[in-house]
Amino acid sequence: MSFVIAAPEAIAAAATDLASIGSTIGAANAAAAANTTAVLAAGADQVSVAIAAAFGAHGQAYQALSAQAATFHIQFVQALTAGAGSYAAAEAASAASITSPLLDAINAPFLAALGRPLIGNGADGAPGTGAAGGAGGLLFGNGGAGGSGAPGAVSYT
Repeated sequence: MSFVIAAPEAIAAAATDLASIGSTIGAANAAAAANTTAVLAAGADQVSVAIAAAFGAHGQAYQALSAQAATFHIQFVQALTAGAGSYAAAEAASAASITSPLLDAINAPFLAALGRPLIGNGADGAPGTGAAGGAGGLLFGNGGAGGSGAPGAVSYT
């Protein structure tokens, strides 16, 4: 069995940093495009014109290669962002599948005897009723959020 260790938050932060770098490079390439692709000849002679044309051709080749690199960069950032999302979803699904049966077994006697779990958050109140949220766990957990006010109720906040 192989183990993969990845921090989705770090991967997402790296993708954001790479996107920022890509934007900066794109802006620099756009600013340099006019000066590197349309080089003026230093003189009126044929040699100066030929050298200016050669430099202009190199500038155009660079801009074409830069556009291809920018496309690759965008796709790489998108893949990195999607990977971070996939890792986060896999971790959440894995954690839910492991902790849910375990917590159910731990909380069952407390729910039967006291009507409250030992560990866990309380349920939220139903929206639009103004009902209070459910009680949190006895040992660990937060109470549920209260439901929003009933229709026609006045709020003084």
